[in-house]
Amino acid sequence: MKIGSAIKSIRKRLEISQWELAEKCEISQTALSQIENDIKRPHPRTVAKICEVLEIPQSIIYIIAIEDSDIPSSKKPAYQYIYPSMKDLALQLVDSEEVMA
Repeated sequence: MKIGSAIKSIRKRLEISQWELAEKCEISQTALSQIENDIKRPHPRTVAKICEVLEIPQSIIYIIAIEDSDIPSSKKPAYQYIYPSMKDLALQLVDSEEVMA
């Protein structure tokens, strides 16, 4: 699961700079960079703060962060069938949140 990559994808989709997001979340830009590059795993409170600032539910980040390797082999057919639609819906929710902001 690449939570940092998901955060980065959402941040870029919302056209927010890394510096701006870090400042609003009260963390350093270096810390956010390490999170976004999956060098450092964010604390749950940090994920909560990022979601609050981005005005999205935390579940969106976790849905977008799922990787094929996170899924047990026995569940992969269902995952491969369902996940593309789930990810697309999550990204649409990010976009609609942007419109509402």
